[in-house]
Amino acid sequence: MNLAALVLFALAWNLPKGFPKPQIPADNPMTEAKVEVGRYLFYDTRLSVNGKSSCATCHQQELAFTDGRPVSEGATGELHPRGAMSLVNVAHSAVLTWNNPSIRKLEDQALIPMFGDHPVELGMRPSDGFPPSLRADAKYQALFDRAFPDEPDRFSIPNLTKAIACFERSIISARSPYDRYHYGGDDGAVSEAAKHAEVLFFNRHLSCFRCHGGFNFTDGAFHNTGLTAGETGEFKTPTLRNIAITAPYMHDGSIRTLVAGPPSPESP
Repeated sequence: MNLAALVLFALAWNLPKGFPKPQIPADNPMTEAKVEVGRYLFYDTRLSVNGKSSCATCHQQELAFTDGRPVSEGATGELHPRGAMSLVNVAHSAVLTWNNPSIRKLEDQALIPMFGDHPVELGMRPSDGFPPSLRADAKYQALFDRAFPDEPDRFSIPNLTKAIACFERSIISARSPYDRYHYGGDDGAVSEAAKHAEVLFFNRHLSCFRCHGGFNFTDGAFHNTGLTAGETGEFKTPTLRNIAITAPYMHDGSIRTLVAGPPSPESP
């Protein structure tokens, strides 16, 4: 989907049956201009300490905005303890990280990879303020003028995170074969095998649906799966949307394929 279609889709929230409209912060309404500048920022490596990484490094569109790695790697080569979560339908997510329930706004979450140092992701320093190279860029001058026309200082970190958040909220995954079958009544949209699997998925004894329910196939809650020996803590239930292209799975990438069993107790 091109940017114009993506923006129109998101701004109008022309969502299929069964999809609720997301709640948008009152202080950061969606606009086409903010989505556009947010998209440029999302892919700009100048937001990293050494110009080697951008948001898109760990959130690649062709992988449903994940990176295909067990755990992500920051701009300086430091490994993150978790894998990159998919950003599809992130506008509907009440919580935004694997195991921190206090991060509930995309505007706040964006500050973590930008300025966090444990681990280093993009490696920016809060004392540096808005990147001078972006402030001096004629393209960004025009983009920020359109996105934040009423603010005397358009080039600010809050405006930067607002723009990125608007772009991320425009990343919508809908109208899949299952959506056309389940919500749209198109009986031929999925195979007979998929229909039989749906019965198993929603079977109360298997209970897959208890954690992966709803239109986005997640309860948005945190659970201790007991995946590996000695594991502690609870982790957010990830969406199953676009699951075929978001391997490896689990918070630590320890399951490589959808058909693989759990790792042995000796696995790292």
